[in-house]
Amino acid sequence: MDLFLDNYQMTSGSFPRDGERDEDEQDGVITKSPTKIKPKKPKLFKVLLHNDDYTTMEFVVFILQNCFSKTLDEAQDIMLKVHNEGIGICGVYTFEIAETKTARVQQMAKEGGHPLKCTFEPE
Repeated sequence: MDLFLDNYQMTSGSFPRDGERDEDEQDGVITKSPTKIKPKKPKLFKVLLHNDDYTTMEFVVFILQNCFSKTLDEAQDIMLKVHNEGIGICGVYTFEIAETKTARVQQMAKEGGHPLKCTFEPE
């Protein structure tokens, strides 16, 4: 400890008082230019409707309009794709939104007495 005090007194002459600074003392602020951090784009997930032999086409259109904000024409196109090809994409969303929409469709289908299957998967 004595060595530290001796070195300090030799270089600055005296200890600074509270609120004072040595004239040779630097601000201690690093003036490096900031690097820009690019945020990662979130992973996207496709929400899918699966065909079954019991859910009515009208109910599928209703789901597409109410859960996915599709127009009547868009909802009918997706419904026909589900009917003809067995599966249709309702939309592409971040994980949390895809999960929420899938759960909402499943809840509405259950309440409506339909076995409509809705899933989501990475795009």
